[in-house]
Amino acid sequence: MTDTETTAPTSDGAAEPDDRPDLTPDELRLAIEESLRDFKEGDIVEGEVVRIDRDEVLLDIGYKSEGVIPAKELSIRNDVDPHDVVKVGDRIEALVLQKEDKEGRLILSKKRAQYERAWGRIEEIMRSGKPIKGPVIEVVKGGLILDIGLRGFLPASLVDLRRVRDLHPFVGQELEAKIIELDRNRNNVVLSRRAFLEESQSEGRRKFLESLRKGERRKGTVSSIVNFGAFVDLGGVDGLVHVSELSWKHVDHPSEVVSVGQEVEVEVLDVELERERVSLSLKATQEDPWKEFERTSRAGTVITGTVTKLVPFGAFVRVAPGIEGLVHISEISNEHVDTPESVLSVGDEVEVKVIDVDVNRRRVSLSMRQVGASGRERASEIEAEPSAEPAAEMSTAIEVPQEILDAVAAAETGPATAPTPEAATEEPAPAQAETATDAQVEDVSLEEILEDLKRREGRTG
Repeated sequence: MTDTETTAPTSDGAAEPDDRPDLTPDELRLAIEESLRDFKEGDIVEGEVVRIDRDEVLLDIGYKSEGVIPAKELSIRNDVDPHDVVKVGDRIEALVLQKEDKEGRLILSKKRAQYERAWGRIEEIMRSGKPIKGPVIEVVKGGLILDIGLRGFLPASLVDLRRVRDLHPFVGQELEAKIIELDRNRNNVVLSRRAFLEESQSEGRRKFLESLRKGERRKGTVSSIVNFGAFVDLGGVDGLVHVSELSWKHVDHPSEVVSVGQEVEVEVLDVELERERVSLSLKATQEDPWKEFERTSRAGTVITGTVTKLVPFGAFVRVAPGIEGLVHISEISNEHVDTPESVLSVGDEVEVKVIDVDVNRRRVSLSMRQVGASGRERASEIEAEPSAEPAAEMSTAIEVPQEILDAVAAAETGPATAPTPEAATEEPAPAQAETATDAQVEDVSLEEILEDLKRREGRTG
């Protein structure tokens, strides 16, 4: 037997020669290299955890040196303790990041390997339309992060059927959601739990919607309030009460009438099965104030109201909650009114007379002019008249008859005609002429004229 021959033990314990030739140094080197795994960056390899440190994990993958997994590459969760993720002896998969870093180490990532495996599974789940399940690991701005093999983002608006204000109670819970968006390049997955819940409840919702009848009344709870109305949960299905259907009176914002959590009774106005929409009314369950007003305030009734608005053609007066009537400008006063603002102001309390009530058209005609026209208005007119002037001044304003004025003028001036030729030749009697003129003046003195006037007017004392 030569020096290079070896023996192998037989079944009876005796050694037998080994026919395999010894390897040369070069052959041995090649054999060792062939026994090592051949891989490149981006490949997923499998190995055994041989050491766990605070900031890294060593993984034996059958390479010439152990691979290093930095702590940040262990899990999709942030700030984890390596001891909570793996144990010595665990066999795990990792993705090759670098075959050799500047220190000659093989750098691996368990997290990236999970991503690669998860993407294929998630893409298949999305294609099938099935939901995906995972625990909530973090609350971030705008939503939640679910561990679905990678970080899946669940927006806050899609966490539940209704908006959830506090998301922290969901941490640690396992949720089921639908995948609604995938972007592998950006490593982005968007989920919707609301879509999953709606789909789960779709059959029940449809049966419930089909059970609703127009005109029937249902009890529910106000689930949310928006500018245009309030949503009422009827038991799994939300219906909208538009702001115009909240009350018979004018409503600026729904919060003036209802609040979240309030139990209300509503009437079903309409059901759209295809769009799964329900229109509701709160005011339909209340008595129409117009009908009540029609009963209590018939034409001719005088009531008190408050001026709410002035317009060029009149004034609107609120005469009952939710009811306003118009006082036309011609019905404001017996006097001519140029503009309503010259007589009234918003907020004034006034008495008005009901002229007409039209319930169908929701109109009330009112009048201020016709309120107590024979009483209060006449009294106000008398009070407004100026006081009488002194009697002496009134007597001087009496018109003197023209014949009396002519007689007084003739007595004071005498004959105004020129003397005839015969009179010019006669010698006048001066004394007698003067006496006759004085007598005529005395006969028609001013006192006699006034006395005569008094008798004519029937005012003698």
